[in-house]
Amino acid sequence: MGRILLTARRDIAAVKERDPAATSTAEVLLYQGLHAVWMHRLAHALYRRGLRFPSRLVSQVSRFLTGIEIHPGAQIGPGFFIDHGMGVVIGETTEIGEDVTVYQGVTLGGTGAHGGKRHPTVGDRVIVGTDAQVLGPLQVGDDAKIGAGSIVIRDVPPRSTVVGNPGRPVIVDGQRVPEEPPLEHSHLPDPIAEALQCLVTRIGELEDEVLALREGREPPPREDRNGDCMPSVREQISRILGAGGPPA
Repeated sequence: MGRILLTARRDIAAVKERDPAATSTAEVLLYQGLHAVWMHRLAHALYRRGLRFPSRLVSQVSRFLTGIEIHPGAQIGPGFFIDHGMGVVIGETTEIGEDVTVYQGVTLGGTGAHGGKRHPTVGDRVIVGTDAQVLGPLQVGDDAKIGAGSIVIRDVPPRSTVVGNPGRPVIVDGQRVPEEPPLEHSHLPDPIAEALQCLVTRIGELEDEVLALREGREPPPREDRNGDCMPSVREQISRILGAGGPPA
């Protein structure tokens, strides 16, 4: 009983720490995300004892009341916070560490009907933004941030920020802007837009070069051009596709 109370207090403290709208414990106790977490802890305890139907019943009642679907087999650590949780889905073999935050519409799901481990393993202090989809038995490292709307199908390094479809790291090893907020969903880097902008710049440079050759002029030297957009078109396409480098 003492362990249950300690976990419950930590769940309440997590809401107070991470939601500025939470002004009192009484208000926190009205949060549907907190209700879903506590009902899941009951369902998971039944699931571990082999009581599959009762555990599923508790899970379905929780889903009806909160709009949050958590399979009773999912393993969730203390301090888990679901902010505005409508539409959150967490699969059976998901493992979630301590002090993790997810926002509405998040899916921690699988990619097939095969058995065994088929859902993500999420480390400690991870933040998963609105409508993000984390799919398959991948690893999300500690202190990682997944941007709103991202679709993650590869492992996420620790202390990184991932955005896009497919999701790719844009900040790695904790390198960030000083005093950056935990995750500002309205100001995320867009690697696809940046790569396309470089492609447009590169095409313009090539057009200028062709025109200069047609007119019998020397094309501008390479060092006079924009160095940030000088990688080859193949490299830029690789960036867009998330291949990690130019194709062979």
